[in-house]
Amino acid sequence: MRFGASEQWQVYDEEGRRKYVSDGERSRFLAAAKALEPRLSALCHVLAFTGCRVSEALALKRCHLDPERGALVFRTLKRRRLAFRVVPIPPELAAMVAALPMTENERFWSMHRTTAWRAVKEVMDAARIEGPMACPKGLRHGFGIRAAGCAIPASLIQRWMGHASAATTAIYTDAVGIEERQIAERMWRR
Repeated sequence: MRFGASEQWQVYDEEGRRKYVSDGERSRFLAAAKALEPRLSALCHVLAFTGCRVSEALALKRCHLDPERGALVFRTLKRRRLAFRVVPIPPELAAMVAALPMTENERFWSMHRTTAWRAVKEVMDAARIEGPMACPKGLRHGFGIRAAGCAIPASLIQRWMGHASAATTAIYTDAVGIEERQIAERMWRR
């Protein structure tokens, strides 16, 4: 999605509510996802741990799991050209995805993205997550915020999330303001 100079995307909606899941909400979401059948649980974990778009997750096949690198390889269209990006994943997630029974050319999840969106929304409801962040996009934005908060270099966040522009990634790094909070805490202690 492209925005003009006067209408830049923000991590807050028009009422000032977060569009991203917090760490606590992410933990509750993952706990609720563990109660699901393995295939749907794996989808929820992939969305939370990679920051991928729902359509990118649904396009994954066994050949996109790179166990040696501990990563998933996502296909996406960038400026009408096919592009790939490699996103590292925890060993537990790699094992979870690898355990899904399927053939080499079969997609891990054979569902429409609307069905996947609804499934994630149900897990959000089960995890008691409400508001604009209670959707798959909230997981994507939460991934960006979490990465920025963990001091992951902006260039890696940009690559992992598949942003064409560094300005898009800067929204996440500007939103966190960890250093700003640390400076403010010094003032509070005096």
